[in-house]
Amino acid sequence: MPTIKLNKDYLKEELGLPYSAILDEIEETSRWSVHHRIVFAHDGKFYEAYYSEGATEMQDERPWEYDEEVECDEVELKEIKVRKWVRK
Repeated sequence: MPTIKLNKDYLKEELGLPYSAILDEIEETSRWSVHHRIVFAHDGKFYEAYYSEGATEMQDERPWEYDEEVECDEVELKEIKVRKWVRK
């Protein structure tokens, strides 16, 4: 899986991330933080990255606050069939 590292300032200022992401999913929550997975376009390809932000207005945590570079993995959109038990 191809991985690139991008500067956090480039992600935030040039690409408008994480708020302009194609997809923004909450992966999990902890007592103080909400952990997100995003998908975004860059140079004709799609990448995923992760960030955290404060869970309440009392937690002052911003996306990539403690990182200078963010590791981004190339992704592609695929259709996946899922089987699931449902009521009759």
